[in-house]
Amino acid sequence: MTSEELYPTSRLAAVQEAAARAGVDAVLLTPGPDLRYVTGYRALPLERLTCLAVPTSGEPFLVVPRLELPAAESSPAARLGIEFVPWDETDDPYALVARRLGNPARVALSDRMWAMAVLRFRAAMPGAEQTLAGTVLRELRMRKSPAEVAALREAGAAIDAVHARVPEFLRPGRTEREVGRDIADAIIASGHETVDFVIVASGPNGASPHHDLSDRVIQPGDPVVVDIGGQMPSGYCSDSTRTYCVGEPPAEFAAYYEVLQAAQDAACRAVKPGVPCEAVDAAAREIIAEAGYGERFVHRTGHGIGLEVHEEPYIVAGNDEPLAPGFAFSVEPGIYLPGAHGARIEDIVICTEDGAERVNDRPRELVIVPA
Repeated sequence: MTSEELYPTSRLAAVQEAAARAGVDAVLLTPGPDLRYVTGYRALPLERLTCLAVPTSGEPFLVVPRLELPAAESSPAARLGIEFVPWDETDDPYALVARRLGNPARVALSDRMWAMAVLRFRAAMPGAEQTLAGTVLRELRMRKSPAEVAALREAGAAIDAVHARVPEFLRPGRTEREVGRDIADAIIASGHETVDFVIVASGPNGASPHHDLSDRVIQPGDPVVVDIGGQMPSGYCSDSTRTYCVGEPPAEFAAYYEVLQAAQDAACRAVKPGVPCEAVDAAAREIIAEAGYGERFVHRTGHGIGLEVHEEPYIVAGNDEPLAPGFAFSVEPGIYLPGAHGARIEDIVICTEDGAERVNDRPRELVIVPA
């Protein structure tokens, strides 16, 4: 897919329309996933303000520090045909944005805008109510275009290639940190631009869903949860978990792993347009609870993914948002026994016109690595 397909110029008009529906006078986007989604510009998050201003009525403009102007002009944002407004070191860029917007009553700010910038915009526009740009952009960002789906497929294939190599790295006597370094190198070698996270959780560490890496030495008989992901040059992210065992698994672990595999498969099969997000969560949770491990499934079943590893929609009880074609999210139930071990299986799933597509294809059975 091309940059023009991934970041079409039509998004500016779509943001203006969404802002009008939300009753917002202007949307202000600073460096981060929202700015990249609308412009394709991967701006550096600096103390110097870069801000795309999208008024509901009027022409959008991009305020940039003068020293960042060449980078902005060589980015996909140059295709938008909007005015770039450079500012110098002695200027007040917040006042500059405020003057150009006039007297807005309500402005939407990037969800991840630094507090420093939020407060300076408040001082520059004291009469403007501040709200989150996420409420304006959520419907746009949740529904992935065909180009975005293609980017997620590419990311899924790249992280699958890394999981295919994990058995090379998992050996008794090695530490989680040593294995993690090899995996991080493999993530870059697979085509990712950055490594977002590497979880290698062996033995009792597997009972901590967000365990990172430690100096624990991997032992024969250890189950090992490997949850990895990164960002591709496209900007779109990967995220996939597989569980391995170094040698023969403990009997209890092998038993509940079969439950987990059935739960993950049931949740994936539950995905189709019109199904509430919480119903996908329930499909996994009910199987795990019936097997007696309900209290050991301690997190939601999934999260949206795109330009961020975690974004909307969230696959969790209480979210009655109906799935729609183009929604992309993880399906990742887990079972965790504190002090013993844990397991998780995670695929990225795209809701299609009539069901679901998994972008991860590695085996979901427990992978036994020779001890």
